[in-house]
Amino acid sequence: MLMLHRGAQMESVVFRMGILASLRSMKEFGKAIGVMLTASHNKEEDNGLKLIDPMGEMLKMSWEGYCTQVANAESTEDLVAVLKNIVKEEGINTNIKAKIVYGCDTRPTAKMLVAALERGLEAMDAGTTNYGVVTTPQLHYFVCCINTENTERAYGEPTVDGYNKKLAKSFQKLVEHCRPKRALHVDCANGVGAIQVEKLAHAIGKDYLDVVIHNAEVSVENRLNVKCGADHVKTTQSAPLGVPMVPGERYCSFDGDADRLVYYFLDEGKQFHLLDGDRIASLVAMYIRDLLETAELRKFNLGVVQTAYANGSSTRYIRESLGLPVVMANTGVKYLHHEAEKFDIGVYFEANGHGTILFNPKTRDMLHAFEPQSPAQQEAVEKLLALRDVINETIGDAMSDMLVVEAILATKDWCLDDWNQTYTGLPNKLMKVTVKDRSIFRTTNAEQTLVQPEGLQDMIDQKVERYINGRSFVRPSGTEDAVRVYAEASTSDKVDELALGVAQLVYDYADGVGPRP
Repeated sequence: MLMLHRGAQMESVVFRMGILASLRSMKEFGKAIGVMLTASHNKEEDNGLKLIDPMGEMLKMSWEGYCTQVANAESTEDLVAVLKNIVKEEGINTNIKAKIVYGCDTRPTAKMLVAALERGLEAMDAGTTNYGVVTTPQLHYFVCCINTENTERAYGEPTVDGYNKKLAKSFQKLVEHCRPKRALHVDCANGVGAIQVEKLAHAIGKDYLDVVIHNAEVSVENRLNVKCGADHVKTTQSAPLGVPMVPGERYCSFDGDADRLVYYFLDEGKQFHLLDGDRIASLVAMYIRDLLETAELRKFNLGVVQTAYANGSSTRYIRESLGLPVVMANTGVKYLHHEAEKFDIGVYFEANGHGTILFNPKTRDMLHAFEPQSPAQQEAVEKLLALRDVINETIGDAMSDMLVVEAILATKDWCLDDWNQTYTGLPNKLMKVTVKDRSIFRTTNAEQTLVQPEGLQDMIDQKVERYINGRSFVRPSGTEDAVRVYAEASTSDKVDELALGVAQLVYDYADGVGPRP
């Protein structure tokens, strides 16, 4: 759950979310619940809040409605009534001691909002741990570690040092015979990733991975996410400000709270190439498929989860060239995560670079118990287990995903151009059409097909048929009165033409005019 507002206006909301987080912990019999103050890739003046459930996953969807009710209560009396109703509806024993862990990113409003959160937690007499300035994925990781401590499925040590040591050791295992040959340039969006990736790189060691950090001005105002970071690179398909690019070198970008990752490079002709979440998903899926083949563990059900925003070429490549199933999910990490859990090993990435890999608990147990019949099988299984330890399974994690990509590229002795050559992405365009009422637009089929307004989908289909490799869908925004229009076609000119044509259809139907002659 993420609420975005101008940070200075959020004190009351954050105070209330401290109370709600405490109730969520009581509902879970005192397990740790996480509270992360961040607005991710948004502007510096914004801020937001995420609640993290006991296994490090996003807040249970049924509790999102409670968040809205608590935030919108108009008076103290209304707030008390809402809270009492939640206690009653959920059967919460309020005598249970709540446990809350929290952190924040580098925004100027963070200190003020942390204080507001602490007042809410004090009101509930909650036990607390303040992790300070950490990435969002790290806090998800800490929550999982705390709640699995001293169990058969202990996830790790709930500290920054513990996180770094676990990832570093596993990465070193993956690349022990094949080190990356060139430095990796990391654009940290002038956010918290700059602080934490430096610590991670130190734990790994320069002999294993030479990290060059860019856009690390975390204490300078009006720098966060400004013309840099994963969202900027993905949206503009151009280099971030502050990163001088050299043909043939490796570059990647985090977003402001380091849960998104994209790669990019210049070829010898100085043309810019983007390697986004679709590319990462296909690379990871290929690597795991090959390890399973080598280990002769073909019985494991490996699959990839994407959204409708995935480039059609990536979907075809995974299905036809890699021979793996692809499932489409609604936009939003919580939907992809849920679908990925259905596989023995599930890979999910949104095109924006947010994603991870999930190993089913039974799969993990089988890998640990596996008795190899050859050195090749043993090495493959050891690499699968090391991969699982490099990955942050709780949520998309730019630093963790970066290590996975680096390990795969080193193993295959690939440069970024080699990776880029696996398939040719179709030109695509994303547009936004502002509308008076987005609720009149309703979708099905993982948001790929409109069911309302009646007749609009047929008009879109007719327009798409005119273009080679044409594809387009529209979906209402989840946060503003707007409709997103996505289009693909064989050339840049044609995709612009298709996107504008579909946007015009949306505009006409939104106005109640319908199709124009």
